[in-house]
Amino acid sequence: MAQGRGSATTRCLAVGGLLAVCLLLGAADAATHRVDWSFNADSWCRGKSFRAGDVLEFNYDPSVHNVVAVDAGGYSGCGFSGSGRAYSSGSDRITIGSGTSYFICSLNGHCGMGMKMAVHAS
Repeated sequence: MAQGRGSATTRCLAVGGLLAVCLLLGAADAATHRVDWSFNADSWCRGKSFRAGDVLEFNYDPSVHNVVAVDAGGYSGCGFSGSGRAYSSGSDRITIGSGTSYFICSLNGHCGMGMKMAVHAS
């Protein structure tokens, strides 16, 4: 009887270990991108490849800028209705999912001056 339990425990540990390795390998594929959070942010991401799980690192002066994750309407209209998520630490790390992620600066009309970007991740 004890041997049967030991075998089940060994199998559970093996499966758990395999899952941990898979998670670590997936995390190793993620890249960190230092965003040029400026009035040319959209041009910064052109030509770059992004994958789901990648991290965007925004560094900026929080007294004059912020980063707001918005939907496509918020991006095109430079609006933030409160449905997005606002970041204001000056050193924000945002993990992106698959599809397109949109970001704007919602302060002082900066989005209308080009401080916004759309990032497409595969």
